[in-house]
Amino acid sequence: MNEAAAWRVVDGGLAIAVRVTPRGGRDALTAGTPEHLAARLAAAPVDGAANAALIALVARRFGVAKRALRIVAGETARLKRLHVAGDTPALAEIAAGL
Repeated sequence: MNEAAAWRVVDGGLAIAVRVTPRGGRDALTAGTPEHLAARLAAAPVDGAANAALIALVARRFGVAKRALRIVAGETARLKRLHVAGDTPALAEIAAGL
């Protein structure tokens, strides 16, 4: 399995780095750079709306429930670290396909 710096396997799932662009038009999660994935969100960074939209987007993309995700670093920053809980091999396959 080839891991990039944008994501890595951890106990119980994946740790992913995401650079968020709020008010970026249509919601999308793409490869970004080797250091992070890129998320464009329609939501504004007000009252946690962008974080909620990011959680929903990543949950959809990885096929997990929103409760399986948590922001572990960067709650108020553009660069965020998330933990995605679930079937590690399946999650890694999805991440590698981004």
